Amino acid sequence: MDKSKRPFLKSKRSFRRRLPPIQSGDRIDYRNMSLISRFISEQGKILSRRVNRLTLKQQRLITIAIKQARILSLLPFLNNEKQFERIESTTRATGLRTRNK
Repeated sequence: MDKSKRPFLKSKRSFRRRLPPIQSGDRIDYRNMSLISRFISEQGKILSRRVNRLTLKQQRLITIAIKQARILSLLPFLNNEKQFERIESTTRATGLRTRNK
């Protein structure tokens, strides 16, 4: 069969297989902060399964561990440091102004 008559065959490209984000020896636990922090965005949101490349079971365990760490105050619920600094600087500037009567 001629190659021109096989339009739907994909070319064989070599690709590098990505390593799984959670190794077999890693325990998914609320105390394992180095593991948990990889699955949280800068704003403090839990990243989706598609972004994390986790299995369904792993994503559920990560979500539970993150929620437990938040309840025990090991992780913040929100990470608004930049927004807080901006609000603090504006209130400080307006607090210095005094009204002249």
